Amino acid sequence: MSESTATQRKSWGEALAVYLEPRQSIILVMGFASGLPLLLTLSTLSYWLSKVGIDKTTIGLFALAGTPYTFKFLWSPVIDQMPLPVLTRLLGQRKGWLFLLQLFLAAAIFALGLTDPAIDPQMTAMVVLAVAFFSASQDIVVDAYRIEILKPEEQGAGAGSTQVGYRIGLLLAGAGAVALSDFVSWQVVFAVLAGAILICAVFTLFVPEPDRRAAAAPTVQRIIPGGTYAAWIEKSVIQPFMDFVRRPGWVIILIFILFYKFGDAFGGTMATPFYNELGFTGVEIAAISKVWGVLATALGTIVGGAVVARIGVFKTLMIGGVLQAVTNLLFSMLAMQGHDLIWLGIAISADNLAGGLAAAAFVAYLSDLCNRAFTATQYALLTSFMAYGRTLMSSGSGWLADHMPWVEFWAATALMAIPGLVFLVWITRLYPNEKKLVPDQAPAE
Repeated sequence: MSESTATQRKSWGEALAVYLEPRQSIILVMGFASGLPLLLTLSTLSYWLSKVGIDKTTIGLFALAGTPYTFKFLWSPVIDQMPLPVLTRLLGQRKGWLFLLQLFLAAAIFALGLTDPAIDPQMTAMVVLAVAFFSASQDIVVDAYRIEILKPEEQGAGAGSTQVGYRIGLLLAGAGAVALSDFVSWQVVFAVLAGAILICAVFTLFVPEPDRRAAAAPTVQRIIPGGTYAAWIEKSVIQPFMDFVRRPGWVIILIFILFYKFGDAFGGTMATPFYNELGFTGVEIAAISKVWGVLATALGTIVGGAVVARIGVFKTLMIGGVLQAVTNLLFSMLAMQGHDLIWLGIAISADNLAGGLAAAAFVAYLSDLCNRAFTATQYALLTSFMAYGRTLMSSGSGWLADHMPWVEFWAATALMAIPGLVFLVWITRLYPNEKKLVPDQAPAE
C-alpha cells in the first residue's frame, strides 16, 4: 500500500474533489458496463424464467451458470499478458481486450433474448453461461484498467466511482428490465441491454490506454515469438502467484478477504425470503430494497471513497466492518416489528450505506495489493477467492434460517463479522503504516 495513501491526510474538500478528475468518469462508465450483466445470471434471469413457467428446481440449477465469476482467475493470465492480433497494436493491451469482450458480451445478451426457455431451457442455459463468461472476463480487464489508470491516492475514490457505476448497471438490468418487461417483449428488453453494452464499447475506443511500460517487464510480446510455451506459463501464471505469496502474512490477507463481507453475504442470501415472510409486497420490496437500496449503496461508496482519501484504507475498513455488523442488527429489530415500511426503510438505508462504504474501502485495499506487472491476474485471483465467501460459504444460510427465528438469525450474521475484523487488526499490525505491499516493477529477470 502506498505511503502517500497512508501518510497524506487530505481535507474533506480535497478528498471529495478527486471525484472531479476525468479518470473517475471513465471508471464510473466501466463500472456500469461491469454491473449490468450480473443480474442477467441472477435475479432478473430468475424473474424471466418464473414468468414463462419454469419450475423452481430448474431455476435453481440456472444459478450454476454464474460459475465463471468464481473461476475467472483461471484464464486471467491470458487476458493480462496475451496480445490480440491487430487490436492490441491499434488500441493497446487493456483497451483491445475490453473492446473485443464488450462486443461478444453485447452479442450474447442479444442472443439471450432470442432463446425460449419454456421450449429449450438447455439453449437458454448455454447462452446465459456465455453471458457470464464474457461478463467475468470483462471484469478482469475493467479491474486491471482501474488500478493502472489511477494514481495510488485515487484508488479509494476509484473504488467509489466503479461501485456507483456498478450499481447503476444493476439498477438498469434489475428494476429497469423487470419494469420494461411489462410493456415490451423480453427480446426487446435484452436488445436494450445489449445496446447499452455496445455504447460502452464505443466509449472504450476513446479512453486512454494505461501506461504499463514501467511495470510490465515480463510481456508476452517478448516471450512468445522467441521463447517457449513453458516460458509463457512461468512468466504469466507462476510469477503472479509467487509474487503474491512472497508477501508477509499473505495467508492472513487471504483469510481476511474471505471473511470481511461474509456476514453481509450470508444475510443477504436470505433477505428476500425474510421480507416475504414479514408480508411485504413485491412492489414494496422493489421500491425500497431494489431502487432505494441501490441508491443508498451508491451514496455509501462515494462517502467511502472520500473517507479512504481522508483517513486511509485500514481505518475505513475497520469503520465499514463494524457498521456492517451493527446494521445487520437492524434487521433483527425489523423482525420484531413485523410488516413496517418505516423500519424496512431504516434497515435497508443503514445497511446499504454501510455496505457501500465498506465496499469502497475493500476494493481500494484489493487494488493496492496488486503488483501492476500482473494486475489482471492478481486481482482476478483475489476477487475469485472473495466470491467463495459470497457463494459456497453462504449456501448454508437457508438451513440456518430454517432452524432459528429471524431475530436470532440476523444477530448471528452480525457475529459473523467478527473474524474478518480480527484478521484486519492482525493485518494492521503486520503493516502498521499501510506501507507498500508490492514493488513498483515486476521481479527482475
